[in-house]
Amino acid sequence: MIQLQAALFWAYAIGATFAVSAGRQLQWWERSVRGEGVRTRSRAADPYMALTVLFAAVLLVPTGMFLLWQNPSWATMHVVDGHDGLWAGFVLLHAGGVVVGTLLGYLAARLLVLVGAGYWAYLQSVGGYFLLFGTLIHGWDGNGYRRLLTTSTRAYRDWPRESVVNNLLDFLTSGTFLALLVLGLAVGGTMLGTEIGWLVEGWRLPGADEDRKVGRFVAVLIAGAGVYGLPFVGALGASVLVRLLGWLPGLALFAVLAGLVLLPRRSPVRFLYGLVGVPHKHWRAEENLPHGPPAPPPSSYGVTSDRHR
Repeated sequence: MIQLQAALFWAYAIGATFAVSAGRQLQWWERSVRGEGVRTRSRAADPYMALTVLFAAVLLVPTGMFLLWQNPSWATMHVVDGHDGLWAGFVLLHAGGVVVGTLLGYLAARLLVLVGAGYWAYLQSVGGYFLLFGTLIHGWDGNGYRRLLTTSTRAYRDWPRESVVNNLLDFLTSGTFLALLVLGLAVGGTMLGTEIGWLVEGWRLPGADEDRKVGRFVAVLIAGAGVYGLPFVGALGASVLVRLLGWLPGLALFAVLAGLVLLPRRSPVRFLYGLVGVPHKHWRAEENLPHGPPAPPPSSYGVTSDRHR
């Protein structure tokens, strides 16, 4: 339900965020699989991965295709004027790409979570949302926000002739905005509900609350600011630097500033990440394997099953 040039970045970010939100459950799942000695359950049976792919296929793809059909000019950031200028094969590739992008984001973040690099899994979300917001704010020509806030090629070309207020009012009273609002409630509500629900589910696992340093409500607010607010501010700042200094110097300076904010061990972002109670410790399945085969589960009424007699 977002413009095509930014949709794959959003898909990757959503997949990574879902994996981080379910990080504790994924570690629990990995322990249970590896603890059996012989892996009788494939990682492909991960229920959180299945729900992530289902979200992409049932909500992200259909809403995106609806907006593409309703207003192909807006959906392509005014690269094409109408349906005649849009290659049908591109639509097919885009629909599949959204699902694949979501899956790749999930798998990358899950891998990092399972080797104890939860913070780097979180940075997958930050990177995806930064590229999403950067495309919508700046774009490839500095006019990303204009392409976002106009509903037709003609309105985009006439932007300099009208005031910003008039352009914004035209967009807010358009059918495209109404469709975005309705579809956004469904997609965004489901997305946020899933992420918060998986966070809360993870906090209920044994020992999880010991890592959470603040109340659940505050933890959710910090998590939301870190996943959505930080990349938005970063994309806005990068756009300003590019406009002032040019592409190469602006992005180079931004990369240095972003590294100082994100990478040091005592950076403010790492500190806030540690308050939320999502996985950040180093953990490997091999280090938690039992020394022998797992004991058989106790059977009902103290009777041992035939297989263990």
